[in-house]
Amino acid sequence: MILQAHLHSLCLLMLYLATGYGQEGKFSGPLKPMTFSIYEGQEPNQIIFQFKANPPAVTFELTGETDNIFKIEREGLLYYTRTLDRETRSTHNLQVATLDANGAIVEGPVPITIEVKDVNDNRPTFLQSKYEASVRQNSRPGNSIGTLTAHDRDEENTANSLLNYRIVEQTPKLPMDGLFLIQTYAGMLQLAKQSLKKQDTPQYNLTIEVSDKDFKTLCFVQINVIDINDQIPIFEKSDYGNLTLAEDTNVGSTILTIQATDADEPFTGSSKILYHIIKGDSEGRLGVDTDPHTNTGYVIIKKPLDFETAAVSNIVFKAENPEPLVFGVTYNESSFAKFTLFVTDVNEAPEFSQYVFQAKVSEDVAIGTKVGNVTAKDPEGLDISYSLRGDTRGWLKIDHVTGEIFSVAPLDREAGSPYRVQVVATEVGGSSLSSVSQFHLILTDVNDNPPRLAKDYTDLFFCHPLSAPGSLIFEATDDDQHSFRGPHFTFSVASESLQNDWQVSKINGTHARLSTRHTDFEEREYVVLIRINDGGRPPLESIVSLPGIILAVVFIRMKKDKGKDNVESAQASEVKPLRS
Repeated sequence: MILQAHLHSLCLLMLYLATGYGQEGKFSGPLKPMTFSIYEGQEPNQIIFQFKANPPAVTFELTGETDNIFKIEREGLLYYTRTLDRETRSTHNLQVATLDANGAIVEGPVPITIEVKDVNDNRPTFLQSKYEASVRQNSRPGNSIGTLTAHDRDEENTANSLLNYRIVEQTPKLPMDGLFLIQTYAGMLQLAKQSLKKQDTPQYNLTIEVSDKDFKTLCFVQINVIDINDQIPIFEKSDYGNLTLAEDTNVGSTILTIQATDADEPFTGSSKILYHIIKGDSEGRLGVDTDPHTNTGYVIIKKPLDFETAAVSNIVFKAENPEPLVFGVTYNESSFAKFTLFVTDVNEAPEFSQYVFQAKVSEDVAIGTKVGNVTAKDPEGLDISYSLRGDTRGWLKIDHVTGEIFSVAPLDREAGSPYRVQVVATEVGGSSLSSVSQFHLILTDVNDNPPRLAKDYTDLFFCHPLSAPGSLIFEATDDDQHSFRGPHFTFSVASESLQNDWQVSKINGTHARLSTRHTDFEEREYVVLIRINDGGRPPLESIVSLPGIILAVVFIRMKKDKGKDNVESAQASEVKPLRS
C-alpha cells in the first residue's frame, strides 16, 4: 500500500510538472484564497495547484462542494478525479486548511473557488418534436402564425447558446414554395409571399431546423388553413306564407320548418346557422331550434298562444353565424325570411288574478264584516259568478258578482287560523267553464279565553297530623295566543275564609304553589278555590278549585305472628310537585 501511494504521488507530480492551473503563471504557493478556471470536459486526474504548508503543519484538509471530484494530497497537491460538467455545477466553492500531526488546524480554512468554463457540448432541443398551428385563409403576408422556442443548456449569451432557425422544407409546394418564413433568431413563423386559400391546400407541413455553431436539431410543424366567415346564410325562400293555429296549441309543438344554407366550411362557426325572431313576437311565445348537422330550423311554441292579445303576428326571422363576418361582408335581405301567424279563439275558463288570495282580520269582527275579496277575468269577456267551496265552519259568504267575502258567523282563531276555503269563478253563459283559487283568512287573536287549570288534579292529600306546613304545585293555561315569552298569570286564594289556612305563591308565568299556613288542620277533605288572572286586554280571570285535598291519619296496625309482634306501617303519600 505504501508503494502504491508513493507511485500515485509520483504520477501526480509528473502531471503537475507538465500541466497546471495557477494564478499569474504559478503552479504552487502559500495557502491563501484563490480562484481557478477549468474548462468542462477535460481529462480527469489533473493537478490544479500545489499549496505549501508552514510548520508545524504536516498535512492538508479539503472541504466544501467537492462532489467527490476534488482531492488534496498530504503534499498539498489539489487535483480533480472526474471530468467536470458546467451544466451540473458551474462553480465549486471549496475550503483548504493545514493540520498538524494531531489533526488540529494550523492555517485556514481559506476559500478556493473553481469556475467551470463552458464548451459547446449541448445540442439545442425543441420542447416537442411536432407542432400544430393554423392560419386563416386570406390572411395578409407578414401575419404571425406562431413562435417556435428551442433551448440550449450551454452558457447563456455566448456563442455556444446562440441559436439560428430556418425552414428546411415545405410540403406541398403549392401554389409555390417559400410561402412561409421564420425569423432567424426570434423563431417567429410568418406568412411570407401571399394569402392562402383552403381550396388550394388545406394543410402544409414544414421542417424547421434550429442550430448552434456545432449542432443541429429538426422539428416538424403542421399548418392548417382554416376557413374565414366570408359567406352569409341564405334562406331557401324569403316568405313561408300563412299559418293558422288554435290558441290552445300545446307548448313545445313544432309549427314550422325553415332552412338556410351557408357556403363556408361545413361544421365550423363560419357555416353554423342560428335563427332569431327579430320582429312580431315581443312576448317571446315562439323559438327556433337548429339542427347542428343540417342547419334546419324548427319553429316551436315556447309560451301559450293568446287570441285575445295577439290574433295576428307578422314574424320575421334572421339567420346568422356565431362567428363574426370578415370585414367588408354584411348580412343582407337573403338572410331574412317571414311568415304570418293567425291564432284562432278557443273558449277558456276564467282566470284569477292570483293563485292564492289572503286577508287578515281580528277574530272578534262583527257578523257581516267584509273580510276580503277576489278577482277573476274571463278571456272572452263573459260575466263571472263567484262561489265558495270548503267553508266547513259556515263562517263566510261571497258576493256572486263582485267577489267580496263577508263573515256570516262569529270567528274563532282558536278553532282554526288561517281559515282556508276555495273560491270558484264560473263564466256566465257559454260553456260555463270554471276555475278555482284559494282564499286564506288569517285571524288575529283577542283575549277571549279565561285561564284554566292545565289538567285535572285528583288524589291530593297531606299526612295528618301535619308536622310541618305542606305544599302542592299546579299549572294554569288558556287557549289564547301568547307572545314568545309565554303567558303571565297571577294567582291568589279566592275566598277570604280560606286565606287564614292557605296561601298561593307564584313560581313563574304558568305555575304556582299552594301551601298550608299552619299545621292545625282537622282530618277531612278540603276544597280550595284559586283565582287566576291572565293580565290580558281586556284581563280575564277565573276561579278554579283544587278539590279533594285530604288530610289522612297515619296509623299503625299491630298483629301477632308466631309469638312475635309484627308492625306494619301504612305510609301516607309524600307531597310531590304536580306535573302538567
